[in-house]
Amino acid sequence: MQRVLIFLIAAWSGFFVMAIELLSGRILAPNFGNSIYVWGGVITVFMLALSIGYLLGGRWSLHDPSLRRLAWLLMLGASSTIPVILFGNVVLDWVFDQVRDPRYGSLLAATMFFFIPTAIAGMVSPYAVRLLVRNPHSSGHFAGLLYFFSTFGSAAGTILTSFYLVLYFEINQILTGLIGISLLLGLIATLIGNRENAPGA
Repeated sequence: MQRVLIFLIAAWSGFFVMAIELLSGRILAPNFGNSIYVWGGVITVFMLALSIGYLLGGRWSLHDPSLRRLAWLLMLGASSTIPVILFGNVVLDWVFDQVRDPRYGSLLAATMFFFIPTAIAGMVSPYAVRLLVRNPHSSGHFAGLLYFFSTFGSAAGTILTSFYLVLYFEINQILTGLIGISLLLGLIATLIGNRENAPGA
């Protein structure tokens, strides 16, 4: 059950990242437009955040790794997206007043909104690999399998968000749903992790 949850968390984390990346363009558009400059800034922020997340996740996995801690990463990443729902318009208006150039304004806004959630989400995959690998001889197999699920989740998040979710729901509704699913999945993983590690389990 733990292994199933690890793969599920990795897949959902990929889904979550790509969904908010696509939504970020629509969030920034009213203030900064939807030009290639805006998307260049968004993609840069997400790539840098993921690279730092991969590094931090690998380092953190060296210290007493557990399913519970993986679940906490998922929930923390989701929770750090809540300010976008609560203060998004106010922050965007403030950034627009300070930086009128859409290149740097969108880069700053994307960093403020999405750098931390994406970096935390990036920690999930390397941390999950550490939980799966028990034998060095199987490390390549499990790493490949884990990144398959993560990338498949990213593809699913991309197509479902762009083809369907944005047609039927408001942006804040989609974000709320994504956060809610992350918190629910993290809570389930935490409870199972606690049960598996309980004395006598």
